[in-house]
Amino acid sequence: MRSGFSAVIVAAGKGTRMGTRESKQYLALNGKPIIVHTLDVFSQVPWLQEIVLVTGAADVARCQAWVEEYELGKVTAVIPGGRERQQSVYKGLKQIQAEWVMIHDGVRPFVTLEEIESCREAAVRDGASVLAVPVKDTIKQVNGQGLITGTPDRQSLWAVQTPQAFRLSELLSAHEAAERDRFIGTDDAMLMERAGHSVVVAEGKYSNIKITTPEDLAYAAFLQTSKGENME
Repeated sequence: MRSGFSAVIVAAGKGTRMGTRESKQYLALNGKPIIVHTLDVFSQVPWLQEIVLVTGAADVARCQAWVEEYELGKVTAVIPGGRERQQSVYKGLKQIQAEWVMIHDGVRPFVTLEEIESCREAAVRDGASVLAVPVKDTIKQVNGQGLITGTPDRQSLWAVQTPQAFRLSELLSAHEAAERDRFIGTDDAMLMERAGHSVVVAEGKYSNIKITTPEDLAYAAFLQTSKGENME
């Protein structure tokens, strides 16, 4: 019988907003690829059984080499992803052996062990969870002509991050239903909601950024420097 937690780290995207020839997840941050920083955090989680890394087909070999170079022993498989992030996650899910799975963006290297634990606890308690932070800015709904059509109550709005944690069997079923219907969601929680499951938020930190633009990379360098100073 399956038990425990595994993780799928998604790093198959190309990304165009960074404006670099190299994919964002492989850019260097303090001398190491961003994806290595992310994998290193999850490798330190004591209750995590395995990590499946989903990457671009052309990048499997170098990612496998990094797994060996940086001694990321919990990474049990490095596999090529699909055309869409959703397809990449689905391929990763089919490699997992545990009862529970966490999905995490490869370009979120600043997630902490405390946040990962908080997400795990919420999922086990309530069935499914996502890491998220309250929205600080006022959000406007805007139509195709640029006209503001509404202002949602900010107190009810959260910016969703990763990791996101689910029972493997339920998430697989949600993905299979989406594939049958040719539905593409923006995250895995959306597929679970669509399948009728309730998902709770576990409050995270604003520093758990997704590095997608040059501005993000500059801020990431600042965060990494601050992190190093705090450890001294």
